Parts: sequence; structure tokens; C-alpha cells
Amino acid sequence: MTTSIQGTASQRHKAAPAVLVLEDGRIFRGRAYGAVGVTFGEAVFSTGMTGYQETLTDPSYHRQVVVMTAPHVGNTGVNDEDPESKQIWVAGYVVRDPARVPSNWRSRRSLDEELRGQGVVGISGIDTRALTRHLRERGAMRVGIFSGNALPDEGTMLAEVRQAPEMKGADLSAEVATKEAYVVPAIGEKKFTVAAVDLGIKGMTPHRMAERGIEVHVLPATATVEDVYSVNPDGVFFSNGPGDPATADHPVSVMQAVLERGTPLFGICFGNQILGRALGFGTYKLKYGHRGINQPVQDRTTGKVEVTAHNHGFAVDAPLDKVTDTPYGRAEVSHVCLNDQVVEGLQLLDRPAFSVQYHPEAAAGPHDAAYLFDRFTSLMDTVLMEGQRA
Repeated sequence: MTTSIQGTASQRHKAAPAVLVLEDGRIFRGRAYGAVGVTFGEAVFSTGMTGYQETLTDPSYHRQVVVMTAPHVGNTGVNDEDPESKQIWVAGYVVRDPARVPSNWRSRRSLDEELRGQGVVGISGIDTRALTRHLRERGAMRVGIFSGNALPDEGTMLAEVRQAPEMKGADLSAEVATKEAYVVPAIGEKKFTVAAVDLGIKGMTPHRMAERGIEVHVLPATATVEDVYSVNPDGVFFSNGPGDPATADHPVSVMQAVLERGTPLFGICFGNQILGRALGFGTYKLKYGHRGINQPVQDRTTGKVEVTAHNHGFAVDAPLDKVTDTPYGRAEVSHVCLNDQVVEGLQLLDRPAFSVQYHPEAAAGPHDAAYLFDRFTSLMDTVLMEGQRA
């Protein structure tokens, strides 16, 4: 929830104090950055040193206040080519040293201007390293940013933060997903058709599939099984998205219907959690989550270690040391995070379905995991050839 106040630059920054208040009572004081006003969300930190524009426009960050661990943010300004969606989704933004003057040949405006233009309340000039250490030790928690010349007292601010909704139990996919279906055409020769269920999809995801000759039909989060199969898909994709996977009963039921039919299936991030639930595994909230573009993951099917892009605060609770029998055949953990052994991927051994918890589309990099889109294409190709032989 955000309330912003527009005004001149001198009104906002030369005289606008800002306060960040965590739900456990810790307070950081700095200066307004972006819009002046009040905002609430879940405080999380991102360890990426680049890609702030993609982070801001990732729908998975809906209702989260993002703390950037890199000290200098905004150096390359904002362009019109790199957004992952049509708007900034973060609830608030926290940086230490914002760029005074952006410098990049594609820059059209400063990050501060973009935040103000979209009403995103932020704070700068605080010790983001200390804040990050606090969140690592205490866990992600609710937070409020208050800025302007008439700030409430600390007790009032803390009470307002503690009244804000928590991320656990939040059902948010429908709030960020498309309301109407649309098509991303294949680039070059069309080879396959994919129905993509939008739970908070990033723009680069259908583009990566289109590069491989896939025509992508992006469907709302509320899409039914009938909607999915009305496009005659060769494969079905479930996207990333915000919120608690424990609330996603509808996508889980749709995915189970897809698994029943044996259609090739691929899930990313929230889609991985949906597959976990569809197979009968539980999910749980991580202490502080994985967010950034420098997370090491091992593909256990090949032994290869990849540097990957992450944005998730929940994970699948599946055994790492054995194959599990599910209603849809045998399943195993295919990828694992080397920092903390969190499940980062699942695959079925008896049906054409797999998922990863991270982001192989990785518009800001790295691109180590781009092969997963080729793996999805190979699954569809194999199933198609088997169908022709039958």
C-alpha cells in the first residue's frame, strides 16, 4: 500500500526527511528518494549489482520493499527497452547512494524521476549493509517508509507497520497477471504452440520461447483447463509470480489436469512451487529468501553449477536424497541451491514435466540457465515425434 505526494525536486529532497521502520521496532533515518509519502510491504534484499530496472518491474516483487545491497544505484538511468512489465511493482525502494547524474546512451530519465512518476516511495542515505544484516539475522518482515516534512511519531509509525498485511497467506497472482489473453508470435519459423499461465510473468520469458520458434499464448491467472487447451498447445508453461503458493489452489488444480493429460510442462519460480504442490509436496516460507543475479545452483542431472537469477521467498519441501512416488509417477529434485540446499528444481521421471525455482530468462543476466528453454523445446519435440509414430 502506497500513498505518495508529488512536488518539486527542491521540496522533495532538500528538505524531505524519510524514516524506515521495521516491524520489530528498528528504525533507519535517511532522505526521500522517488515519491514522497508512505508505503508498506515486506522488507527483502536483492544482492544484484546490476539490473535494477528489471527488478523494479518484475511482478513477483508486488507488495515488497526492496533493499539494494549494492551501494550505488541508478547509475545508468532508466530506458524504455528493459522493463519486464508495464509498471514498477515494488511497494518501496531502499538505496544507500543514488546516482546524482545517470550516464548511459540509452537513458531517457533518471531512476529518481521514474520512481516519482510512478508514485513509488523510497528512501536513500541509510546504511543498507546494516539493514541487510538485520534482515538476514531476523528474517524478512513488514516495513514502512515514511517521508515528508510532517512525519508521525515513532510509536504511530510502528503501529501502522504492524497493521500491514503479511506476505504469508497472501494470494496476489491475479492482481499482477494479465486480464486478457494475448499472443507473442514465434520469431522466424513457428515450431510449437505453448499456453502460458500468467501468474506474474516477466516480458522476457515469452520472448525467450519466441526465439526458439514458439508461439506463446499468455493466459490470465484465472484461466481454466478448457482455456489452456483451447489454443491446442504442444506444451504448457506456468510463470513466476508473487504471494504465498499455499493459496494457489486454482493454478494447482489446472496443473494437475495438465499432468493427467501428459502434455509437456515447464514451470518457473512460482510455477515450480505450483508443481511441487501438484505432486503432493508442501511449501514453506524462507527466512529471508533468495533475490539477486548471483546465486549458485547445481543441475543435479548433469552436475553442472550455474550462476542464476533468483526472486523467491517461498520454497518447495521435497526430499533431496531420494526419488518420490507421486500420483503422476516418480519425481526428484533436479536442482539445488549450493548456499543453503534449498530445492531449486523438480522433474518427473515418467511424464514430460519439469520446473525450476529461479529465472532462466534472466534479462539482466546471467544466462547460464538459458538451456532450460531448449530442454522444454526438446520435451515438446519428443512427445510430438512419439505421437506421430503412434
